[in-house]
Amino acid sequence: MKKKVFILDTNVILHDSSCIYNFNEHDIIIPITVLEELDHFKKGSQVINFHAREFVRELDKLSHEKLFNGGVPLGPDKGRIGVRLERDMHKDLGSTFPNVEKEDHRILNIAYHVKEEKKGHAVILVSKDVNLRMKARSIGLMAEDYTTDHVKNPSELYSGYRYVENFSSELIEKLYVTDGELKADDYTGIAELNPNEFLVLKNGNKSALATCVCDSLDNGRVIRRVKKEAVYGIVPRNAEQSFAVEALINNDIKLVTISGKAGTGKTLLALAAALEKRKDYRQIVLTRPVVPLSNKDIGFLPGDIQSKIKPYMQPLYDNLGVIRNQFSEKSEMYRALQRMVEDEKLIIEPLAYIRGRSLVKMYMIVDEAQNLTPHEVKTIITRAGEGTKIIFTGDVNQIDHPYLGLNSNGLSTLIDKMQGQELYAHIDLKKGERSELAELASNIL
Repeated sequence: MKKKVFILDTNVILHDSSCIYNFNEHDIIIPITVLEELDHFKKGSQVINFHAREFVRELDKLSHEKLFNGGVPLGPDKGRIGVRLERDMHKDLGSTFPNVEKEDHRILNIAYHVKEEKKGHAVILVSKDVNLRMKARSIGLMAEDYTTDHVKNPSELYSGYRYVENFSSELIEKLYVTDGELKADDYTGIAELNPNEFLVLKNGNKSALATCVCDSLDNGRVIRRVKKEAVYGIVPRNAEQSFAVEALINNDIKLVTISGKAGTGKTLLALAAALEKRKDYRQIVLTRPVVPLSNKDIGFLPGDIQSKIKPYMQPLYDNLGVIRNQFSEKSEMYRALQRMVEDEKLIIEPLAYIRGRSLVKMYMIVDEAQNLTPHEVKTIITRAGEGTKIIFTGDVNQIDHPYLGLNSNGLSTLIDKMQGQELYAHIDLKKGERSELAELASNIL
């Protein structure tokens, strides 16, 4: 195989600081412009700041004069890495990209010079910026997205449940008596089930909702009936919501993901289940990443930090309001909810505020998880202490992050990687329950 030369954009490093070790035997070039951009990201508590610092430290370990003169080896079976300094704008690019001060154009210029020098090699610019990749291709440069952590078939993501037609009517009836369980010997014809996978069992007019659970006594798995249970006044409206509630209130399942379009009840069910299980946890935490929907970040908003944050957290407050407004102000449920907020047993905060905290015996709900990178999701989960349960909710088809897509966001990656783990359950909610109008808009617009 002919050795390739990969030129990395800044956003690739901010996405994965260990990226330089994922190009096998091929060589890597870091434009000096990228190092200048990384310098602006080193301070701060966001994950991108962590990646900027980690990468600079890693490069420093390799750093000596050869890094700027031919490059240095990255290790056994790996290529070399080098840093390229600025060059005058290539004559072929001057008229196309006259703004030489623009960082993207300087990176393109270095990549174009490398291509001219290494005519016997495939020179490829790697960037998560679609626009930069298009600019590169317009001048004859090969360009690719960074796909090491991509989900291969996002359209085939695990749904967390399956429908089983023509299931034995006798076994369906058996689920409704005694302890509502079927042993492994009782059922055949169902392909291997994942732990905590849910089932809709049907035979004519008979049906039952069930889940596959581990049976420590039999050292195997059993099918157990799922009952339609209300949580803090919220009643599931369909089979998928019933499955979600079952996963959300099961203390043995430490990690739950719930995906679905707007209006399917992801966040509302998670919050209601958390309130239902409040006595089992020290604190309930609702959080979401702050991802502005325009070019202006949070600093451009008026007011103090709480005023700046409130627009991003408002959907969480709205869901809390839906639950609170079910009860009269004199009811015990209403007063209990008010006490939890006042005593900070229930808090709503941006995800940036959660990082670095000790996550012990918490019921933590991370909303809009499709706007997290795989590394951010990993960072959150690996901080989970004893007795903590973490819920990730989101819509993998509605991503606001500029450098994430359907196959590269943290929620898709988590669903893909965690399938089959005994501590994990997933539900993909299909049916919108917000309103007839919301469902219509979600389906056809």
